[in-house]
Parts: sequence; structure tokens; C-alpha cells
Amino acid sequence: MSGDGIIEIRNLQVSIQGEEVLKGINLTLKKGEVHALMGRNGSGKSTLAKVLMGHSDYEVTEGEVTFDGNNLLEMETWDRARLGVFMSFQYPQAIPGLQVGNFLRKSVVAIRGGNAPSAREFRAELNEAMEKLGVEKKFLSRYVNDGFSGGESKRLEILQLMLMQPRLAILDEADSGLDIDALKTVSAGINASLDNAACLIITHYQRILNHVNPNHVHVLIDGEIVASGGPELAAKLEEKGYDWLEAEGTS
Repeated sequence: MSGDGIIEIRNLQVSIQGEEVLKGINLTLKKGEVHALMGRNGSGKSTLAKVLMGHSDYEVTEGEVTFDGNNLLEMETWDRARLGVFMSFQYPQAIPGLQVGNFLRKSVVAIRGGNAPSAREFRAELNEAMEKLGVEKKFLSRYVNDGFSGGESKRLEILQLMLMQPRLAILDEADSGLDIDALKTVSAGINASLDNAACLIITHYQRILNHVNPNHVHVLIDGEIVASGGPELAAKLEEKGYDWLEAEGTS
């Protein structure tokens, strides 16, 4: 991989059940950068996230994805996570019977491997992260995402992000189900985790970008990136919607 790029996506084309859903995606995400990927439902945003994590439903028909020089597309999902790729899901799965505290500790040990903190160090890191997110200690004894509100699920995902210390964070609709206070808290947790990571935020709306400032904003329409720019592009989308971009594409 050239320069200080963490992940490079080149001419990525993806199909599902024979239908092309990504049509030549090109992106480079570097350490410390925040990229926002915006678009309507069905534009291919979540598809890109799932392909980067190795979802088996999708077929990569063309292109390449490299992560620190490694061919990401040839790696199993587990190996991608061990390499430092983290993804938060729009609808995380409940795991009845597994307490949050045990889940977090086991996840950190598994992902950070030889760099995992000792039990004492982990407790210190966990307490600091919980304080930043306004999470009470009793939260640790609850079962993972079992009966959680949208805000509780998002706080758990950002706790994972803060503790696992990934090098690429893919956040799919991280503001979903959050009121303004919860949005500010979750955004603070995201910002605290990005010094040594690249971040891809997938969102419909600008509001999370008011708190997690993107370096680059990209617009995906019908599986293609049709526009890229800075934060001003997100503001224009908030004002005008996506119709003007679609009109330009057909003119």
C-alpha cells in the first residue's frame, strides 16, 4: 500500500444473486481520516460495509481491497477483525445469556491478542470508556442487546470501538435511534477512538456529521459514487436532498 493509506478500494464491483449492486467503487481511507458515505436506502452503502467485513452473501466480481498491503478480500471475517477492521451494525444481534461485561472482556482479548490489557488494565480502560459514554456499571450485568433500546445498543457498540482500538472503523447508521443527547455522547466516544484509525461513517443524514466532523463526504447513488467533497457537500444534501445529483447525472 502506498503512502499512509490504511485501506484502498479499487474498482470494486459486487453482485448479489446475479444483480450488480456496487459498480466500480474507488476509495482511499488514511489514518486519522473520517469519511462519510451518504445515500438513499438501497444505494449500496451497507453493501459496501458488509463486503469489507466479508459477508458471504455478496460476490466480488471485479476490483481489489488492500489493508496495509494485505488482500482483504482473500481473508476470512475473523482475520479481518484481528487485523483491525471493526464494524458497528444498524441492527446488532441480541445474545441472551451472555453478559455485557464478559462479552467485552472476551472480545478485547480475542481481537487485541498479545496487545490485550491485563485484567486490571482492562477494568481501568472499561471504567474510563463507560464514564465517557455515561454508562452505569449495572449495564455490564445485562445480556448483550437483549431488550436494549436503540441508544443502549449504540452505546455498547461504541464501548466495543473504544476498547478494541481498531485501525479501521466502519459505522453503519451510528446515529440510528438516538436522541440529541445520546447522539452527542456517542459521537464523543467515536471521536475519542479515531486518533490512530480511519473511519467510514455510513449515514442518510447530516446530523451525526455535526458532531463527528468528516474530512471527506461521498455520495452513493445506484451503486456508484457520484460526488465527493468536504463537509459542505453533506450540508448541501441536507438542504437539497439527492434529486439534484441524480438530475446532474442524467443531464
